Amino acid sequence: MIFFVVVIFRSEFRERFKKENPSNKSVAVVGKAGGKEWKALSDADKAPFIAKADKLKEEYEKTMRAYNMGITEKNASEEEGSEKSKSEVNDDDEDGDDEEDEE
Repeated sequence: MIFFVVVIFRSEFRERFKKENPSNKSVAVVGKAGGKEWKALSDADKAPFIAKADKLKEEYEKTMRAYNMGITEKNASEEEGSEKSKSEVNDDDEDGDDEEDEE
């Protein structure tokens, strides 16, 4: 989880750093400055980033539950459809057998 918190912090830090240092083109400089600032933050200063990460995680989990439920419902309806098709196919086979018996 801490990885996502740091990613959120660094994305915001990167924007601020770009505004303050428009001539900097080095990714390494931005990364080092971001790491240094992250380490200097107190737990209270990190709290907003943790809250954002928690919120994003909840949204992700909610989306995945809805997605998985959709797949489950879709699979169930496909299975029902395929069972009906099998039944119809079997009915056709039985009718075909009767015709052969009559000849």
